Parts: sequence; structure tokens; C-alpha cells
Amino acid sequence: MKLQTLLQGLEPLEIHADLHAEITGIAYDSRAVKPGNLFVAIRGFDTDGHKYIPMALEKGAAAVLCETAPAAGDYVLLSDTRRGLALAGANWYQNPAWEMTMIGVTGTNGKTTTTYLVKHLLEDCLGAKVGLVGTIQNMIGSEVLPTERTTPESLELQALFRQMADAGCTHVVMEVSSHALSLHRVDGFTFDVGVFTNLTQDHLDFHLTMEEYCQAKALLFTRCKAGVVNVDDPWAGEILKRATCPVCTYSARGQAELMAQGIELHPHQVTFTAVVNGTETACSLGIPGAFSVYNALSAFGVGLALGLSPDAIADSLATAQGVKGRAEVVPTPGKDYTVLIDYSHTPDSLENILRTVREFARGRVIAVFGCGGDRDPIKRPIMGKIAAELADFVVVTSDNPRTEDPMAIIGQILEGIPETMTEKTVIENRRQAIRWAMDHAQAGDVIVLAGKGHETYQEIGHEKFHLDEREEVAAHLMGN
Repeated sequence: MKLQTLLQGLEPLEIHADLHAEITGIAYDSRAVKPGNLFVAIRGFDTDGHKYIPMALEKGAAAVLCETAPAAGDYVLLSDTRRGLALAGANWYQNPAWEMTMIGVTGTNGKTTTTYLVKHLLEDCLGAKVGLVGTIQNMIGSEVLPTERTTPESLELQALFRQMADAGCTHVVMEVSSHALSLHRVDGFTFDVGVFTNLTQDHLDFHLTMEEYCQAKALLFTRCKAGVVNVDDPWAGEILKRATCPVCTYSARGQAELMAQGIELHPHQVTFTAVVNGTETACSLGIPGAFSVYNALSAFGVGLALGLSPDAIADSLATAQGVKGRAEVVPTPGKDYTVLIDYSHTPDSLENILRTVREFARGRVIAVFGCGGDRDPIKRPIMGKIAAELADFVVVTSDNPRTEDPMAIIGQILEGIPETMTEKTVIENRRQAIRWAMDHAQAGDVIVLAGKGHETYQEIGHEKFHLDEREEVAAHLMGN
């Protein structure tokens, strides 16, 4: 592909290169450069790609996209090479997103479940082949692909879109993180539908303030043809103010274009009546908890935006299944207590899962949780306080400590738990903490293993060690 074709849609500040040069590929890691590649120099958080331009040229790069002109070599100067990477990547893969209906879901909590519900809805109602991009895994129809981050880097994302389009996908539903929006990973295409689930404290190590976090989320609604927004969230007004597309609002507590009324919470499902323009439709979703009503409304709103009837949407939601690591019940044969795994790693999500469990627990609620290292430390005492208020017993342990001292993280969590508030114990080793909770569980108790969810590893230092909580529960039950 010629360089000038790769530059379509970009606005170069300066071109010092042969626009007719044949480009053999794109790389933003100098170690991956091959002869004839276009090297994109990105200013990262740990290093600056501009330092590696000489290495890329030595390895045969035909030209460089950069923000500062290099001392030698052909280059194209841009104001933002992250955006440049996204648009050049889309051009390289021949804009695969244009060939499919694109649905993006953003918010602190509920993204994963909402994307799975929408995928099920599209497959069930339209017989569509659907691509999924998300935290747990990527999917092309029923084929599962591994994933390392919620939203891949723009070049890998475009490659994934091309793979999906070539495999016959007509729709893509994806989680869109605030990082992805801020760092231009989803530039270069327009979403047909965008969804806002909610905004609660998370990622303040990156965004610094909730206002900046909200502004990042709101970017999605400047890149959509239609929006679906939860107006029960306190930040919804800011999202609506910044939106440049038509928006369908939804609510489980007040007035909106899509409303859930007559909500009933059961141990294994939620039921409600969806009200759209005065038309009432009975709905049920086989995932417990009040938050499931909101996830159902998110998917319902997408269905409406894509022209599906309320009856068809409700029929489909009634057959949807839960998601791994989201309120997932782990088998405990022969035991009269319940173990539940949930990816609740933010204050709001921890509160949601513990409140949900309180709705049906016959005995005590035992919370086993920690907080991740190298991430927003402000939320640690907040989560400690929430656990103490909503659980009958708290086991404070490690999550993914990464490069931080696990006991230092635990100490910050304990700051939010007054001595007299609830019973608690500290067991830094997560495996031992799980086993301790199981050994001390009584009849009717529910043990909530919070924070890891779908993850099958624990990140300590710069290494990932295998840890699947399902396996850990099963091994302990077998006496291993």
C-alpha cells in the first residue's frame, strides 16, 4: 500500500517523504519493524518512541510518523501520532469497521455483561454473526480469542475488526474503556450505537479527577450515530450535554424514554415491565441483583436503536445467560454454603454485589477481597468501609499487588474499617484467604470472592502467576 493511501484522513503538519513509496506494514514498536514498514513514534508513559526512530530506520523502516522531526530519514510530522496510528491502521486494514454495525459500551460497571447481552440479542433476533471485544475475551461468533486489555491498541483493534469482517461478522459489540477514548484507540470509525452504563470511582490514577474521567467517557457520544444513556446516574447530565447524537434515555427509578417499572428481585433472576412510549412489555433476566435491571435496560436500548421490537427484545433477554466472573456461583457439592465469584474491583461494583447477596443469603455474607496495586489508591479505604458495612465478616487479602507491597495496600483498605464495625481478618495470601473463608463458613452463608472475576492469574511484581479461584475452591473441597 502506498504511503499516501495510509495517510488518508490524517492532517500532516509536514511531509518529508515519498508519498508513492510502497509500505509493507505498520509498527509502533521498533523491535517489530520490518523492511518497508511505516514506523509510528508514540510518546508513552514509560518511554518515548521518538528515541527509537534511529533503530527503526536501521531495521529498514521506509518512513516515520512522528511529532518531532528526526535527524535523518523520511518522515511525516503530525500533532498527535496516537491518532495517526489509529487512522493509518484503519486505512491499512481497509476500514473494516465500515463494513459492520458497530456498538460501543462505556461506563465503570456493567460493560461486560451488557456486551454479552447485546451479542445474545443480535444472534437471537437477527441470526447475526457477532464479533465481541472485551475484558474477558474477544469473540468471532462462537470462536474465542484471548485478550489482554479491555480495548486493544488501535492497530491491533483494526486487525481484529478485519478478521471479524472477513469471517462474516455483520455486527461488533465492544467495551470501550476511558483509556481507549483518551488515547485514540477507537479513532478512525463511527459507532452506530453508543451506551453509557454509569460512572463511579475508578482509574483516577490515570484521569486524576472524576470530571476528567467523565469527559473521557463522553467522547464516545461525539462518535456515535445514536446513544443509549442511563439517566439515573449522577453523571448522565454531563454525558447528555456533550453528546452530538440523538440519545435514548433509560431509567429504573424515574422518567425516561425507556423505563423499568414493577421491578422484582429474586434469588436467580430479576423481572420488570419495560415501558417504551406507553407500551408495556414484561421482561425477565436470569441474573440476580438490582444492577441486572440496568444491564437489561442497556441491552434493551440498543435493541430499540437497531429497530428491534420490544417483544422480540424481551423474549431474547429471557433466554440470556450470565457471564463468567460476574455473580458466578461456584459448585460446592456436599456443602451447605455458597461461593460466588464477582469481578467487583471498584467501590460501586463491590457495593452492588454485596447488596445483591444480602437479598438472598440465608446466613452470613463473607466478603473476601483486596485492591489492585499500581492503581487508584483513593478507593482502597472506601472499599474497606463498604465491605464492613454490607458484609457480616470481611477477609482482607491481596488482589493483583503488582509492584506495590501487598501489606501496604491491605493497610490502606483497613483504614476504612473501624475496629468495632464488623468482624474481620487479614490473610495476605489469596489462596489461603479463600480456604480460610470456606473452612469457617456456616450453613446458609454466602462467600463472595470479589475482585478477580474471570481472571485466572495473580499479578505480583511484574509476573503473572496462575490462580483460578474456581480451581482453588474445587481443590480445597477435594482436600488438596
